[in-house]
Amino acid sequence: MEKLATDTQEKLTEQEENAQSAQNDEELVDMSQFEEYFEQSIPSYHPGQIIQGKVVRVGNETVLIDIGYKSEGQVPAREFIDEEDKVCVQPGDTIEVLLERWDPEEGQLRLSFVKALRRTLWNDVMEAYENGTPVKGKIVNRVKGGMSFQIGKRPASLLAFLPLSQLDLGPVKDPNDYLNQECECLIIKCNRKRQNIVVSRRILLEKEREAKRKETLATLEEGQVREGVVKNITDYGAFVDLGGIDGLLHVTDMSWGRVDHPSKLLKVGDTITVKVLSFDKEAGKVSLGIKQLTEDPWSRVDEKYPEGSKVTGSVVSLTDYGAFVELEEGVEGLIHVSEMSWTRKIRHPKQMLAVGDMVEAVVLKVDKDAKRISLGLKQVEPNPWDVVEERYPVGTVIEGTVKNVTDFGVFVGIAEGIDGLVHVSDLSWNKRIKHPKELYKKGQTIQAVVLNIDREKERFSLGVKQLTPDPWESVPEKFPVGSEVTGTITNVTDFGIFVELEEGIEGLIHVSEIGDKKVKSPVGLYEVGDEIKAKVINIAPVERRIGLSIKRLKEDEEKVLYEEYATKSKGAATTLGSLLQEELLQKGLKTE
Repeated sequence: MEKLATDTQEKLTEQEENAQSAQNDEELVDMSQFEEYFEQSIPSYHPGQIIQGKVVRVGNETVLIDIGYKSEGQVPAREFIDEEDKVCVQPGDTIEVLLERWDPEEGQLRLSFVKALRRTLWNDVMEAYENGTPVKGKIVNRVKGGMSFQIGKRPASLLAFLPLSQLDLGPVKDPNDYLNQECECLIIKCNRKRQNIVVSRRILLEKEREAKRKETLATLEEGQVREGVVKNITDYGAFVDLGGIDGLLHVTDMSWGRVDHPSKLLKVGDTITVKVLSFDKEAGKVSLGIKQLTEDPWSRVDEKYPEGSKVTGSVVSLTDYGAFVELEEGVEGLIHVSEMSWTRKIRHPKQMLAVGDMVEAVVLKVDKDAKRISLGLKQVEPNPWDVVEERYPVGTVIEGTVKNVTDFGVFVGIAEGIDGLVHVSDLSWNKRIKHPKELYKKGQTIQAVVLNIDREKERFSLGVKQLTPDPWESVPEKFPVGSEVTGTITNVTDFGIFVELEEGIEGLIHVSEIGDKKVKSPVGLYEVGDEIKAKVINIAPVERRIGLSIKRLKEDEEKVLYEEYATKSKGAATTLGSLLQEELLQKGLKTE
């Protein structure tokens, strides 16, 4: 029994050893198969391949990407910086990367996120080029002959060349105006090998304009109110794009009011509402208006501004002949220069008004058909000439300030805006005045007598000499005809000698009244300043003339001598001739 038990135990031990050995052999087979399976499960990559991966970690310098390999691949963190300078991925994101380098033995992976994006972007660009599909992008820089057009955004983008001729529909004034503008362009040339792309924005704009033009032509009618975009501004108006068709908005149709220049109201790019005034479909010409959207203010101007009413407005323009005043938008009145002041002589409106002044005026006349309103500025106040005759009747002595001195007289301020003129002939009765400035100066206070007031011509005449009596009124008494006078020679002319008898009173000895014998000219025979005697032969006080004669004085003296001789003794031995000669010598007179 024991032996049987022992044999049995040995058999069992052998069986257990065999079983353990078999198990060990099976485990060795399983490990070999696992390693084989593991090697087969690792994907096989090659450089240049685009692979999907998952972001494992985002660091400051690198980003780890799990692409299913036994080690993660590394991508520089700078490749994930977007347009806003931020990292555009986070752990867990699934992205595509390009395998740049792979070392299976060392297990190193070098990946690129940007190159994968660019390859995809190039594929899209080529497809768009082949299919004639527009691409979206942004004009980012100015280059020689055109602009740089960026397709795509950071971290990966492509730069295309956009020629200036393909930038817009018309000539480009300033290419810098288009910088940073996002738009669509059509690829007109593409070479992937040379990394060369040429695009056109103009082709798309032309297609869009043509489509809009057909649509606009089909619906455009006179009288329509439409929206448009200001395309261009000139001195005479603005061109407005109605949708493929440009219409002219003339400056006269922009506003009922005054428009100095279209640029004062509009600017390029403005969206405005206009009315179609006329449309020539064959010629493609369209006339537009803005002011026609509102009622013409002149239609009721006669009701709003009746003649004689007072109005207030702003001075908008000055001309040589007057000032234009805006009463409301589109309605202007003219204040003629002659209607600005009752008393002042206004040569130019700028003497009283300036652009921008608010003024009150009176409506003088309204012509609604001609669109004219005549205004008066002076009519706001009473005319001072209406009362001047009552306040200053002829003969009144007034006192005023010298406002101006001219060669023909002195202007004296009498009332507000009214000056009186003292003519040079009314300054003195007897003084010879070469120029009034000899007696008066500006700002001096003087007295004068009112001589005449002409209301219609608005003239006020004054006199200074009339403050004293006229010395010529007493001349006939002082210097009666036939009297002998003595005076001083003031002037010697070919026709006679002027002799001053007293201040301001002169007489004339005509050349025919100088002597018995004919004298051609007294010049050289007499000198200015010499004292001379003569006989008064005529007086004309009104004309202020006194006629004198030397010849008559001599004749009278000879007559007296003759009469004295006749009364003497008849027996005297002296002859008449000797007596006359003796008397003349005694009197100091020369004999002829």
